[in-house]
Amino acid sequence: MIRFRSCYFLLIVFLAACSQNNVTKDKSLKKYFDENKVEGCFALMDNGTGKFTVHNLGRYRDSSYLPASTFKIVNSLIGLQTGKISNDSMVIKWDGVKRWNADWNQDLNMYNAFRMSSVPYYQEVARRIGKDTMQLWLDSLRYGTRKITTAIDSFWLDNSLKITADEELGLVKKLYFDQLPFFKSYQETVKRAMLFEDNANYRLGYKTGWGFTEKGHAIGWIVGWIEENKHPYFFVLNIESPDKDFDMKPVRIKMLKDMLKYLGFFEGKM
Repeated sequence: MIRFRSCYFLLIVFLAACSQNNVTKDKSLKKYFDENKVEGCFALMDNGTGKFTVHNLGRYRDSSYLPASTFKIVNSLIGLQTGKISNDSMVIKWDGVKRWNADWNQDLNMYNAFRMSSVPYYQEVARRIGKDTMQLWLDSLRYGTRKITTAIDSFWLDNSLKITADEELGLVKKLYFDQLPFFKSYQETVKRAMLFEDNANYRLGYKTGWGFTEKGHAIGWIVGWIEENKHPYFFVLNIESPDKDFDMKPVRIKMLKDMLKYLGFFEGKM
């Protein structure tokens, strides 16, 4: 509890990232949404210049959606800071309930649960954190709408809590630079879990999310960074389909990589 109190009162974090003056609207990115029959937005921030390349600025800046599993970033940080997660090797045992994702049906540690996006693991973490403590941290971070109006183990999945794409990007930018009100070591722990590709040309870290709106539309997220020549760029992709059976998992990562490649990444030249 001492760790929690010392950090909670340290600062209030503003997650919004862009302003009108540093945005370039790139109409050529629309083709990637059209060819996959989705609505949505994409933004890329060049940290060196502070400039944004954006598709669908209105949706990016002004529209809020459930964070789905992108909330595992914050859930992990709060769990670590409050001691409910001791480290990324901490195992939560499988409860024996078979779920649609077979990867979740086993004992998991934090690192693997994060990378497999295990909902049951993080539901248990949220229950251990508790509603009051979770609410204090959401207020401290000014995370999205900051509302927990439903169960503590599902509010980020059921449209109780919502966040903009701009706020999602702002969160990972602060995380990358260890600027969130959590111990640096805990921020580094979450960044390690987010790093999926690391080679001579680039480093790619991200967290995905997948959920459904009140209308039953499928919502997909990818938020993270790509680093080339030790220079970070931050991105967020938000897509929506009215098809509840939309094949979200492969489409969102393909769209992200197609757009990044189009913008000149993956060659180590940025």
